[in-house]
Amino acid sequence: MTMRNSLALAALSLTLAVPAMAQERSVQIVNESGFTITNFYASTLGAADWQEDVLGGQAVGTGQSAVVNFADTGECTYSFRAVFDDGDEAVQDIDVCSVTSVTYN
Repeated sequence: MTMRNSLALAALSLTLAVPAMAQERSVQIVNESGFTITNFYASTLGAADWQEDVLGGQAVGTGQSAVVNFADTGECTYSFRAVFDDGDEAVQDIDVCSVTSVTYN
């Protein structure tokens, strides 16, 4: 794990919200890392493989954000994987039922 990954995990900004009764949950991905997020993956906890890149070929530059939507499947915990333009990655598990924003520093 690189120093930036350690810092990203340590500085992970979690905004807690009251669990919504809506059919869809959204998490805002905020990039304050100084590097561009080129790919972003979210898979249910314990999945054998990462799902497709949810950015769909779009990048999230530093100072920018993107919203990731999750269908209400009964699952709350997802593994997030952000890939940066320098090849570095940050991976962590996020409870999308209670978190509305994740910041990468």
